[in-house]
Amino acid sequence: MKEQTLAIIKPDMTSNGLIGEVISHIEKNGLTIKALKMVQLTTDQAEGFYAEHQGKAFFDPLIAFMTSAPVVVAVLEGENAVQNYRELMGATLPEQRKMGTIRKMFGQSTRENAVHGSDSIQSAAREIAYFFTPAEIIR
Repeated sequence: MKEQTLAIIKPDMTSNGLIGEVISHIEKNGLTIKALKMVQLTTDQAEGFYAEHQGKAFFDPLIAFMTSAPVVVAVLEGENAVQNYRELMGATLPEQRKMGTIRKMFGQSTRENAVHGSDSIQSAAREIAYFFTPAEIIR
């Protein structure tokens, strides 16, 4: 079934001129972009988006990283988009990344891992609404 998911192209990609390569890889793997914009996250925006991780050891470094350069946020659509995009992203841990995944190709570390993707349909709905109004998403 067709569903939507949120993708974030992280600061390590935007600051290294790799936005187009990531988008191309996403599109070549069957996902359609329904909304796309570049934003410079404020500390408040980043903390709000990652609120579930507040208090964890990696929270402050994550916020610093996510506000260090612009990010590109996108709504992706396709069959089983949440799961398919997560597989395309690859594992968070570098040693678990498979060939052909975005994180294997571009990720530098556990934190600087190129992209974010929603982990469930429920998270996707919440995350999409965090960055986009319904009018900004092509139907």
